[in-house]
Parts: sequence; C-alpha cells; structure tokens
Amino acid sequence: MPVNPRIGPIERTTGRTWDEWLRFLDAIGARDLDHGAIALRVYEELGDVFEQRGWWTQSVTVAYEHHIGRRVPGQRSDGTFQTSVSRATPLPMTELMARWRAFADGDAAVQEVVAGGTPRVSGTDRRTTWRTRAVDGSSVVVTSEPKRNGTASLVATQVGLPTPEANEAARERWTGIVARFLAGVAPGR
Repeated sequence: MPVNPRIGPIERTTGRTWDEWLRFLDAIGARDLDHGAIALRVYEELGDVFEQRGWWTQSVTVAYEHHIGRRVPGQRSDGTFQTSVSRATPLPMTELMARWRAFADGDAAVQEVVAGGTPRVSGTDRRTTWRTRAVDGSSVVVTSEPKRNGTASLVATQVGLPTPEANEAARERWTGIVARFLAGVAPGR
C-alpha cells in the first residue's frame, strides 16, 4: 500500500508515530465508529496543547479512514468527493476577489460549470468567498485568503462530486481555469 502523504506531517506535529496512532485508534474501536465519533476521540486525545487542533484532528481521522479503506483520497465522509486548487497571487484579498468575480462572469469555462443564478459573495477580514451551484448539483466555492505580506491566495474548491473520475476531471478543469485567471492578474492591471 502506498504511504499516505498525511502521515509524515501527522507524526512530526503530534510527536507520535503512525503505529502509535493506529494502536490508539484500534484501542478505541475506531473501525466501528463513524467519522464524527473518531474525530471527537482524536480531538480529546490531542488535548489543548495543539495549535490548529481541529485541523490535526481531521488529518489523523482522514488518514485512518484511508488506512482502513473506508475512504479514498479526495473522498468526504458522506461518500462524495472534493477537489481544491490553491495558488498564491500578487494581489490583496479584496482586489483579488473583485477580479475573480469579473473574470468568472465572463469566462466560458466557469459559466459551463455553474448552474446559473447569481453567485453569493460573503466575507470577513480573514477571507472572502464566492459560492454557487454547479450544473451537476455539486457546490463551487472560490475563496480569497490574505497572506502575511499583504497579498492573497485564491482557492477554488468543488464539493459533492459523485466519483473519483468526476473529481479528477474537476481538478483538471479548475487548474486550467485558475491558471488562465492568474495569467491575466497583476497589480494595477
């Protein structure tokens, strides 16, 4: 079985080997628990000393579900699939989202994916999000998140895809869309 790329970071961050995590998970009967119940036990086990405790809880839980064959990479706990494409940009968060909105409104590939209607846009000082439904019933979420240097990243995510093949096709499509968008993005352009 190929090594799960999550395991190295889990071991470094938690200070436990993967075998130690497997012993813990076996001891709590994790094979017979659903995702939420496993995550709760891992969360409790990690304790209050971890930054991003929820993130590492999910990392351990999902890696375990991959290990026992309950999920394949990209699969969510509800059985559907999710893909994301993330890229750094030279723009600040607000300008990045404004440019994304203008691009998405006129880009044929984006319009081919979305189901119509007006995307919802919401935001805080931590992120701005553009959300819409795709023609296949899945959700599309594009997020602009600030970085420390005043620029922002763009993350395009499609959630609720029915198969690994649909997931891979969505990843390829969004990789192309994001690359095309970023090719036309430069500060002050």
